[in-house]
Amino acid sequence: MKSSFLMDWVYTDTVKDHFMNPRNIWDKNEDWEPDAVGEVGSLACGDQMRVGIRVKDGKIESLRWLTYGCASAIASTSMMSEIATGMTLEEAYKITPEVITNALGGLPEHKFHCSVLGDKALRAAIDNYLEERGLPNPYKDAIARVLCECRGVTDQMIEELVRTDKAKTIEELRELTGFGTGCGKCVHMITEFFEEMRHIHGKS
Repeated sequence: MKSSFLMDWVYTDTVKDHFMNPRNIWDKNEDWEPDAVGEVGSLACGDQMRVGIRVKDGKIESLRWLTYGCASAIASTSMMSEIATGMTLEEAYKITPEVITNALGGLPEHKFHCSVLGDKALRAAIDNYLEERGLPNPYKDAIARVLCECRGVTDQMIEELVRTDKAKTIEELRELTGFGTGCGKCVHMITEFFEEMRHIHGKS
């Protein structure tokens, strides 16, 4: 008879491999210094991720990461590190949770949003790299999704307001952006996205 643990195992072999044998972990004893670092999440929320990148000729030459979280968090960040290495900054910035999840062969639905944060930590590292060098960042607008069509409010606008503590409540977000004051169809979606961003950036 199979054990209940094996019967309940819902992860793919690829997820198991990246969990048991994670790639590109940031070993403090390794002689490796990043050009930039990005961090998202918080230990209080259960998942925290830090990504360091080294850039050469506009490409990610190498990447290291630290993740505090569950098997899904470790596996997804490990996979992200393999996908992003060798990419241009623009290509790496466009990596989505769906790309990572598909490469892993899927994740349980309830693990998707809480665990696949590696793409956001990577974007934060690229943001940091460009900002510290006084370089333009054309990538944010390129990947932005309009969540409120009436007021032109994008996901990137909301994330930035959360990250900088300018919108600590949904009411403050509404005052700053005017979302939901037109047709109102976006209210539920933006409220969920706002709470997700607060979790990711350690604000809840």
